Amino acid sequence: MDTIAAIATPPGQGGVGIVRVSGAKVSSIAKAILGHCPPSRRAEYLSFNDFDGNVVDKGIALYFKKPNSFTGEDVLELHGHGGQVVLDMLLQQTLMHGARIARAGEFTERAFINDKLDLAQAEAVADLIAAESEDAARAAMRSLIGEFSASIHLLVEQLIELRMHVEAALDFPEEEIDFIDDKFISEKLDAIKQGVVGVLESARQGCLLKEGMTVVIAGKPNAGKSSLLNRLAESETAIVTDIPGTTRDVLREHIQIDGLPLHIIDTAGLRETDNVIELEGVRRAWKEIEKCDRLLYVIDSQTKDNLPDHIYKQIPEHIGLSVVYNKTDSSGEQNRIVERKNRTDIYLSAKNGHGVDLLRRHLKKCMGYERHSEGQFIARRRHITAIINTSNHLIAAAECLQNRAAELMAEDLKLAQQELSSITGEFTSDDLLGRIFADFCIGK
Repeated sequence: MDTIAAIATPPGQGGVGIVRVSGAKVSSIAKAILGHCPPSRRAEYLSFNDFDGNVVDKGIALYFKKPNSFTGEDVLELHGHGGQVVLDMLLQQTLMHGARIARAGEFTERAFINDKLDLAQAEAVADLIAAESEDAARAAMRSLIGEFSASIHLLVEQLIELRMHVEAALDFPEEEIDFIDDKFISEKLDAIKQGVVGVLESARQGCLLKEGMTVVIAGKPNAGKSSLLNRLAESETAIVTDIPGTTRDVLREHIQIDGLPLHIIDTAGLRETDNVIELEGVRRAWKEIEKCDRLLYVIDSQTKDNLPDHIYKQIPEHIGLSVVYNKTDSSGEQNRIVERKNRTDIYLSAKNGHGVDLLRRHLKKCMGYERHSEGQFIARRRHITAIINTSNHLIAAAECLQNRAAELMAEDLKLAQQELSSITGEFTSDDLLGRIFADFCIGK
């Protein structure tokens, strides 16, 4: 492999800047720039010299001999002064002595290729760097040290054990192994399915911590949806009037609640209408509702209305539902939260802000802010997709078990294992690797 080099610290001025080099030519590059290759894993304060022997900078040099390095290759780090010109000069010296500029994420990609990290851990490196809250950083670190991977590996091992039992019955029928009548199979399959459900729940919470939660505000015209958007965003994002139907299009606002990212979408009022523009607004509103993580359905508490049945039946089952009874300043309702079986009711006033803190705390709870369980880890959308696909294959396998279709059951178990293994990189295409590491910053 080529020897790669990059500036590993952000652009701009700072007290310290780092140039990182990895590959087979590290030792010769160190000798050319430093005069000798430092002992492995021991910091030395040295002069950094250019091609003609002139001192470019002075700083700390660290050498990590393979395989005991981040990438699994020989690695050199030059810790100099954090000026962009000085760092560029240092980087140019590494290039003149045989290195090339690293691609985005190439150091971490090499760590994955050299079995220093699995793919979920490699992704957690970027997630830890990009974390926007303490909870997100802690969750990313749990993924980086392998907690997410360990839960996936446990499920894979359970699947392998189950597949061995099922396929033994197919390969050695003369031994009279009748797995259809074996309670072990159904019990083991149920246990794996439950394990997948648990991992999926943690992954979904982790994904919300990383990517943020998409919240759609919907309801009848003039219920106070735009006022609620403005109150949450703490800015006059949407036009607010007493005229019903002011919002005709979709309004988007990105905010943070205690560092947790929230994508809020205000939509047109949901009502029967012959107006072509309003009809298009209603259609776009439902389109956003179908894609969101949580729906805030706003009701004017003065009307004593409830969530209409025809609206409730159209809401996809996987979407969290919160019903906001707005305008308590006029209705006299007490500001409060009421937890129901399939939804949460919140009474507040968007106009004066009373009760809005209840909604903020509720949204943080939905994102996992109050969950400090050790099992929570950062996850990505592709992880969730793979886990959902695994669950579907396990459901299909259970149906095959009931129908005594042994060959089909074995195939579904195999596909379930492959979906889980794609999370850690055991079954992963080169195209996917390219997309994942292209999102990393240079020098990592």
